[in-house]
Formats: sequence, C-alpha cells, structure tokens
Amino acid sequence: MSANSVTSIKEAIKFAEANDAKMIDLKFLDFPGTWQHLTIPAHRLDEELFEQGMGIDGSSMRGWQSIAASDMQVRPDPTTARMDPITKLPTLSFICNVFDPITDQPYSRDPRYIAQKAENHLKETGIADTAFVGPEAEFFIFDDVRYDVTPYSSFYAVDSQEGAWNTGRNEGPNLGYKLGYKRGYFPVPPYDSLSDLRGEMAMTLEKAGIVVDVHHHEVATAGQSEIGIKYNSLLKSADDLQWFKYIIKNVARRHQKTVTFMPKPIHGDNGSGMHTHFSLWKGGKPLFPGERYAGLSDTALHFIAGILDHAPSLLAFTNPTTNSFKRLVPGYEAPIKLAYSSRNRSSAVRIPMVQSSPASKRIEFRTPDPSSNGYLAFAAILMAGLDGIERQLDPGDPVDKNIYNLPPVEADKIPSAPASLEEALACLVEDHDYLLRGDVFTEDVIESWINYKFENEIEPTRLRPTPLEYKLYFDI
Repeated sequence: MSANSVTSIKEAIKFAEANDAKMIDLKFLDFPGTWQHLTIPAHRLDEELFEQGMGIDGSSMRGWQSIAASDMQVRPDPTTARMDPITKLPTLSFICNVFDPITDQPYSRDPRYIAQKAENHLKETGIADTAFVGPEAEFFIFDDVRYDVTPYSSFYAVDSQEGAWNTGRNEGPNLGYKLGYKRGYFPVPPYDSLSDLRGEMAMTLEKAGIVVDVHHHEVATAGQSEIGIKYNSLLKSADDLQWFKYIIKNVARRHQKTVTFMPKPIHGDNGSGMHTHFSLWKGGKPLFPGERYAGLSDTALHFIAGILDHAPSLLAFTNPTTNSFKRLVPGYEAPIKLAYSSRNRSSAVRIPMVQSSPASKRIEFRTPDPSSNGYLAFAAILMAGLDGIERQLDPGDPVDKNIYNLPPVEADKIPSAPASLEEALACLVEDHDYLLRGDVFTEDVIESWINYKFENEIEPTRLRPTPLEYKLYFDI
C-alpha cells in the first residue's frame, strides 16, 4: 500500500504498521500558512485519535484564538498519511484539520478547511467537479543568512558561493564560476553548483510521494532555483506545497545551506514567483480547450476575466507580504500589468502553448509568489475565476506584445497590480463578496486576515527606519 492509496482510518493504521512507524507526527497550519506539529508514539495511533484529535492552545497560533477561548483540536486526515522522509526515526505524518472542541465544528480560520470548502463549492456550482492546480514555487539557496532588528539597529546579510558579488573574495582559492545578475537561467555546472543538491531534494520529494517534473537553476544569481512538481487537485496541491517547502528546507539544512521562499531577498536581481497553473475538469473531461483565442474555450476566457477583474483584491492572498511588492516592479520579469496573452511572460495571465494535447490546456497566473498560503491563495484564485464564469465576464483583447517595452501611452491603458500590500488589502476590503459565496471564505476570515497583516506586518514595517534611510537621510 502506498501513501497515496490510503483512503480510510483503518488503512492509515495498517499503513503505519506496514512501515514500522515509531512516531506519529501531526502537522497543521497557522493562519498565515506555516506548518506546526506535535509528535506522539506510534502506539497511540488508534481510531479515537482521528475522531477526537489532540488538544492544542489556539491562542499561541498566529492569527487564531484569544487566550480566553484558546482550546482547539487538531484531527489527522487519514488520507494524508505519508512517511516523513526527513526524520531519523520512522515517522508517519498526517496533515490535520482544526476543530473547535465546544461546537465540534471545523475552525473557520483553518486554511485547509477553506480549501476544502472551495472544492465543495466548485462541485455545487455544477460548472466543474475538479480544479487542478500546479504551483511553480521558486526559492533561493543561501550559504549564510544573518539579520537582526532592534530599537537602535537593523541589518541583513546573505551570502552564496555563486553570488555575483563574490568574484573578488579570497576563497583560498576562488575558482570563479560566479553567476552574474540575471545570468542564472539554465547554466550547467560548475556555474550551477546546486544541481546535485536539487537532485537530492527531488528524490526526497518523490520518496514522500510527490512526483517531480523538472529541476533547474533560475534566473537570479546566488542560488535561485526551481523544482517543478506535478499538478494535483486543489486541496492536494496545497498539501503538496506544504510538503515541498518542508522537504526543500530540511534537505538544504543537511548540507549546511538554507532556503528562503521570500519573494525578493536580493536587490537588483529577479525575485521568486510562484506561477500557478489552473484548469477545470468535469466528468473526467477538461473544460478549458476550445476554438477561441490560443485554443481556449469560452469557459477558460471567463475564468481569466474573473482573475483579472478581482486581481487587485486577490493579491492580498496570492502576494501577502510587504516584501511581495518589492518583486512586483518593472524590469525583473514579474508581471505587474493585469493582462493576458499566449506565450507572453510579461502578462499576469499566460496561456502556455508548449503542448498541443487538450488535457494540457490550462491558464498560468504568474503574479503569485511562494510567501502565500497555498490553501488560501488557490481557493481565492478559484473563487475569482468562478465569478468570471458565472458572470460571463469578457477579459478583453489579449496583449501579445512585450508589456515591459510598451510606450507609456499604451502601457497606461492596461490596469496595474497594486503597488503595496496595504493597497491590496484596501482592495480586499472593497471587493470580497466573490470570496464569500458558498461560505468558502467568511467575513471573520477576511477581517482577521486584514487585521493580522496590518498589525503584524504593515505597521511594524512602516514605523521602523531602514539602513537605506540612514544612507539617504542621516546627513540631510
């Protein structure tokens, strides 16, 4: 029995026995989307664990309960059973759903529950029964990272043996092979010094049951990389993305390296995006191929129109950090204009044309980045696209030119993405009814997300001086 074939509690227990699991790890997400976990001995794995779960302090989780109502439960989903490829002891991992022990209902701010509701809502609309999602999460592999923020000082410093800034460093000896800025796309070793490490990451992902499509160096200097994984249904793809981040970080640490999914860790070079591929299927048949532009159906074009129409508010979930908007600037391949096109990587939505099979027809939303919570981001994208289908929105004409090089008169006619997280959140305040349909997102979730982002990210960023401001203004 493979992990992907586990469908019931009894099968999950048998899977643990067959793999001689010594420990059971229960993983769950906080509101922003970072995995948390607790571990119990394997002898505690029984049917009651799946039904009653384990108690946790919800007030200690970011964006969750107040201390006056802190008791919560995490209940393992048996279908998520996977042997953890990182731990020394044989450990069976489950991803958990979060429940309120008083009402015995799923917790409204559990991101995984929101993704589950999105899938259910899709079926209830009758438009489709499955949304397939394929995220391409880019990341940097650094040799060293240091940072600190105090009331009287702040700094960050990252380093990589590949870094363009290290051509003159005394490495005893320095052998060269440093990747220049924007010169990192597809070089072979020795310039690509991380090929073997990414290969180990890929094999570890496959050991966990995640199918890898490709791995390669990305555009930026200093170890920017990508490992492509196979698409999956919306909820499973979000689960896979959590495993992806967990495995990539831990394999890097084995080699005394560190990984960041921060969208823009280096000034002056490309940031890390998470181009997200979407397609809708019904009854085993794809709904996006057709006879319209780029081989798309009307359904696909309406889906694109929904994404573009709601993009300003959508970015509050797909690009949810202040750092996200340091990537969304001209000159670094990040799409800042809300247009669509085939093959054109300067548009926010691209229709890949590399395959002719109808089953491969999909749209690629290029704006998201890997700082996002996959469950919330994928659910929000789906809800925006469904709104476009239900309202039969028209995406307008495609833009088949390099948007970065358009004359200002033409460029100004194309709507732009928000320029800051604060602006995206303001758009979310004004435009979120499409997210509430089917009770997928709730007013509580929207309000809590906005408040959390303002209180914990926007306000602290706004209030603190930066090293650059000292350089600009100290001797003013």
